[in-house]
Amino acid sequence: MINESRLPKLFHCLKEYSGELFVKDLVAGITVGLVALPLAMAFAISSGVAPQAGLATAIVAGFLSSLLGGSRAQVSGPTGAFVVVVGGIVAKYGLDGLHIVTLLAGVMILVLGLTGLGKAIEFIPRPVVIGFTNGIAVLIASTQLKDFFGLSVLHVSTEFLGRMFNLWDARATVDWPTVTVASCSLVVILLFRKFVPRVPWAIVALFGATAAVAWLKLPVDTIGSRFGEIPRGLPRPSLPPFRVELVGVLLGPAVTVALLGSVESLLSAVVSDRMTKDKHDSNTELVAQGVANIVSPVFGGIPSTGAIARTATNVRSGAQTPVAGIVHSLLLLLIVLFAAPLAKYVPMAVLSSILLVVAYNMGEWGEIRGIVRLSKADSAVWLVTFLLTVFADLTVAVQAGMILAALLFITRVSSTTVVTEVDRHYVQEGEEHSLQGKDIPEGVRIVRIQGPFLFGTTSKLEEVLARLDSMPPVVVVRLRNMTAIDATGMQALEDFAQAVADSGRHVLFCGAQKQPRQFMERGGFSEVVGEDNVCPNVDTAIVRANEILAKSTQP
Repeated sequence: MINESRLPKLFHCLKEYSGELFVKDLVAGITVGLVALPLAMAFAISSGVAPQAGLATAIVAGFLSSLLGGSRAQVSGPTGAFVVVVGGIVAKYGLDGLHIVTLLAGVMILVLGLTGLGKAIEFIPRPVVIGFTNGIAVLIASTQLKDFFGLSVLHVSTEFLGRMFNLWDARATVDWPTVTVASCSLVVILLFRKFVPRVPWAIVALFGATAAVAWLKLPVDTIGSRFGEIPRGLPRPSLPPFRVELVGVLLGPAVTVALLGSVESLLSAVVSDRMTKDKHDSNTELVAQGVANIVSPVFGGIPSTGAIARTATNVRSGAQTPVAGIVHSLLLLLIVLFAAPLAKYVPMAVLSSILLVVAYNMGEWGEIRGIVRLSKADSAVWLVTFLLTVFADLTVAVQAGMILAALLFITRVSSTTVVTEVDRHYVQEGEEHSLQGKDIPEGVRIVRIQGPFLFGTTSKLEEVLARLDSMPPVVVVRLRNMTAIDATGMQALEDFAQAVADSGRHVLFCGAQKQPRQFMERGGFSEVVGEDNVCPNVDTAIVRANEILAKSTQP
């Protein structure tokens, strides 16, 4: 018998599909398709491949991911996360090597989904994720400086420091028409993002800059001058040449691509869940991403994953089901079939401006302050991951970050073991936190967290969120038996508080012990959830709950 819970989200959505939903999906799909057009070409070019490879990826992988995926509004395609690692693979092993890596990564992601190991991705702690996200953003920005300033560089190093030295040595070759186009494009992007956020800023900048360059006949580098005319349609499907001697060498990069693809897809799916109030299936999503990455190189494509920015645009544009993602891919296919040759007029400068903004957006720079405030250990994990991402490579960065996080995990778990002398104060304190004999109001539900609440365990809160609709007006989260917490755990509590608030309910937290309490104070937890909603013990929480219930019943 087929387990319907593991079927693609599209299967569930089509059960109650209607013409009204299709119109909303159509509008959203067209909008996000226009956004994806310049991004797909820009990511491909920055990765060291032809722009048509990015378009093929967005069409083929984007279609399969929406058709087979486990998320309601996820949009997939080439993303910034892959730019650096793909560029390195192409530089060392050529396109054949890249296609083998993509195929191997797809098989790995598929196995993760089929075996139910999608949940294993949760064991990557937040400081590691933020560290390499920040690092990738810096690397992407550094790769765009050449085209932004129109520099003449014979060879640009694939390493960050070498690249910076190459660009500095070429500083005298700045091309001012290129700088003008890039700067004006950047200004247009920033203005539209700020004042007209619903308009796809990337496509406005793309069309505006292309028209200006053609009309004024500006002597700037374009897609046509660098790559020639983009052919119409998709390449004829063919299996990449399989070179056995490269498989062992390429396993490391393939693991990196699989890890990045899995993490970013599930992060993007979580973003979609928050915006749509839905729940994705992580294993079904990974199966879809695996299939997409296996098929993508057959059409000359590059690695694909869930794209957070495009997913958010999809939801904001009114997407209701995965049909919107399918429409986005079909629109790109129509553009490639009927308008591909026009892409040769697109200036490289405008693509560099678009990617600079993308790099800044994907950096999650606001998260750094929160991590640094938490503890020196979390800060060290983030800093090491960030520095290794920028100055070494992603594989080394993630491995080192995970080793540090594992050591940190062991340290925190070991600190939860205490030997305490039982005295009168201990007994009295225990009575304040005990639920025995307490008068719990009818409109209050108490949820307790027991044990260390660290990365890898935070998903257990999802079981409570799944029953949120049946919860009373006030939810009290009892932290008395939560022995330790980390950055990932605190983020999960903040997300839980937001989800409860979005449902129209109130949430209170009470009874945190020393390590979690101090950690949460440093991280500004009470500033996020409200100082009145963080209580020292369950007695205080019940008093606060009664106040909330009394106010809610007042006329």
